[in-house]
Amino acid sequence: MTGERRKRRSGVPTIADVAQLAGVSQMTVSRVINAEGNVRAETRETVNAAIRQLDYSPNPAARRLAGAAQLRIGLLFSNPSESYLSAFLLGSLDQAGRSDIQLIVQKCELDDHEGDVAARLIEGGIDGVILPPPLCDSPVVLDVLLAAGIPTVAVATSAPPPQVGAVAIDDRGAAEAMTAHLLALGHRRIGFIRGNDNIHASAERLAGYRAALIAAGQAPDERLIAQGLFDYRSGLTAAEHLLDMPEPPTAIFASNDDMAAASVAVAHRRGLDVPRDLTVCGFDDSALATTIWPELTTIRQPIADMSRAAIELLAGMLADRRETGRGNAKQVTLDYTLVRRGSDAPPGPLTAERGR
Repeated sequence: MTGERRKRRSGVPTIADVAQLAGVSQMTVSRVINAEGNVRAETRETVNAAIRQLDYSPNPAARRLAGAAQLRIGLLFSNPSESYLSAFLLGSLDQAGRSDIQLIVQKCELDDHEGDVAARLIEGGIDGVILPPPLCDSPVVLDVLLAAGIPTVAVATSAPPPQVGAVAIDDRGAAEAMTAHLLALGHRRIGFIRGNDNIHASAERLAGYRAALIAAGQAPDERLIAQGLFDYRSGLTAAEHLLDMPEPPTAIFASNDDMAAASVAVAHRRGLDVPRDLTVCGFDDSALATTIWPELTTIRQPIADMSRAAIELLAGMLADRRETGRGNAKQVTLDYTLVRRGSDAPPGPLTAERGR
């Protein structure tokens, strides 16, 4: 019995299994794994999908014997939401392991010499960089990377420079869908907690909230929009502000789950029942959404899949650069889902009265 057949009987997928599922040759699979050029983008995506479906992992030792160069990709992070960051890192590490990519993870705080951190990462020798939010929208970091000619993929940005690859969802459409959902439940005074002003996704989610109100024939009340910073503490402050209003909202839609969880905490502290007295909804569907009570109704942003897609996209850009010298950037949009749990309901008798 051949070694190949022994592997298949043991349940371990092989490169031949990947090739068969993807409908390509084993050589093509090898080229995708090694981030080589001369592979069409559609074929690369098909092969990567087969790799994920079969849970196939290349043999690093075999690749080194074959002379394949291991890619070194930097991941700069600065995110106030630990649950978001955890999901993003897990997805990145998983995809990097599958593709035998060395991932260099570096913390880089905004407004704290982030350009110097990016420059040091470049000096250490990297092939490309992944930028999750909020660094995806940092002009300082992007300028340093572009000036050095480093292929870059920004995640969760709505306005990447032309030379930068991007992976995102339709933030505006998602926020519009959640606001329309709250309106359909009967809520008319809907508070909104926005995120950092320097992040494009924040503006898109706010625009979606406003668009849904206007589509329903309701003029947005700017007093119902509170400033947040995507962290729990800012959510506490914003929720307190909204619930202190003479006519408080009957529902709060926060721009991420951390601020939504803080809003639930404020409601509980005031003796309000969620969702009977106050509906609260979030955005992201991070782990936090299902670890509080009641569990959050939220927009599911496929965070781990977005980070995996970013690794794949950057590997493809690097392969194209080796082959053509260009490394054309590409933008990928993934689907979102509105997930209903226990934190939303039609306005109760008291909230319905004050919401008129």
